[in-house]
Amino acid sequence: MITIDRTLLLPDGMPPADLLLALLSEHRRQRETRLDLLKRYYDGDHAILSRARLSGLPNNRLAHALPAYITAISAGYLVGSPVQYSLPDHPAAFDQLLQALRRSDTQSIDAELAVDAAVYGKAVEICYADEQAKPCVAQVDPRRAFVVYDDTVEHRPLLGITVNDVLDKRLKKCRERITVCTDALIVHMERRANETPVETARTAHYFGGVPMTEYWNNASECGDFEAVLSLIDAYDTLQSDRVNDKQQFTDAIMVLKGVGALGAEDTETDFLAEDDPAAAAMEASRRLRHTRTLFLPGDGADAEFITKPDSESGSELLRKSLAGDIHKLSFVPDLTDVNFAGDLSGVAMRFKLLGFEQHTKIKERWFREALRTRLRRMAHFLRVQGAAEFDVDQIQITFKRSLPVNDLEIAKTVQAYQGIVPDEILLSQVPFVENAKDTAAMRSERG
Repeated sequence: MITIDRTLLLPDGMPPADLLLALLSEHRRQRETRLDLLKRYYDGDHAILSRARLSGLPNNRLAHALPAYITAISAGYLVGSPVQYSLPDHPAAFDQLLQALRRSDTQSIDAELAVDAAVYGKAVEICYADEQAKPCVAQVDPRRAFVVYDDTVEHRPLLGITVNDVLDKRLKKCRERITVCTDALIVHMERRANETPVETARTAHYFGGVPMTEYWNNASECGDFEAVLSLIDAYDTLQSDRVNDKQQFTDAIMVLKGVGALGAEDTETDFLAEDDPAAAAMEASRRLRHTRTLFLPGDGADAEFITKPDSESGSELLRKSLAGDIHKLSFVPDLTDVNFAGDLSGVAMRFKLLGFEQHTKIKERWFREALRTRLRRMAHFLRVQGAAEFDVDQIQITFKRSLPVNDLEIAKTVQAYQGIVPDEILLSQVPFVENAKDTAAMRSERG
């Protein structure tokens, strides 16, 4: 989080030129040292891919998509089922707000934001008005956008800034386009290289606050796999070396004792005549790796292969240990594990997912806070257009976990509470019932 003193801003809410340059420099530093690294690991570009070994030695470089797995499971568990909004009074203005959210396809945007938050530790969303002056929201790359907060305990947002490259006809970067969003203005700027940005246009917006919102993954803004990057590197190295060992076992060195050289060009003693002993030894080592044959003097003729002791059992034990640590410390379980096999009851499943559930609840709290900000911005824009005012903070935001459903168990539970609990509450527990209130009303009318 980038914080500044509010008094540093100009009367119109814009930062002075030197402050803007400092903010852009700080975000670039965060992107280059952290965000780009997390993006590479999420895309499968791990450190193991740049490992080099001596010529002639097997060099398998296996990058395992553990960051992508952790991100997919974590984000899917949070918003795999669409977020639901409800309001007891259900005024007409609330329906207008829901319609605006559907128009922006916020269900898909929520999924993108959840993935970004799991990867980078935060996601960024911007509110804007489309060509028809309708309020919309869109996801923005956190490597290209950030929010600046004040340095009070409330950390109120002061600015939202986006930075995008402008490409020429040869798809080469020629300049940067910078957009600064304040409480009331959207200011467009451009610059070349590291020059001071020059303002090109400014317009007013009607969202009642900074129209850019950050969705934090947790209080420290850490990604879900960021804490286990070193374990992922160790896992990649272990698996790559296991394959290397298998390949070296296939290419085992043959030792020929007391049979001499196979040809004049293969005579080992030829290397002893070199003027440079070190170079001769290096050349002998190189030829050994390529020919996989070693000649040794001796009276008795013999031939055998040199192989390393089989350590597969130890390697497998270490692999399981590393995999277990990765899933344990990232709080994302390995759902392919035998512990999740079989027909588990809902209670048993929840016990196995207890750590993951606690981790997701933390993510949910931060996500809900950002969604609340989205609702305030959208509702304010609709009020400016003439919609009735209502208390947005009374809207109930409900997250539903994406878990395997035991329909028989749910049916027995609903039947057991029949006549004790209102029908609307019971029907809300049934997965395939989308609108429990209307369904309960229809059931009541039918008797």
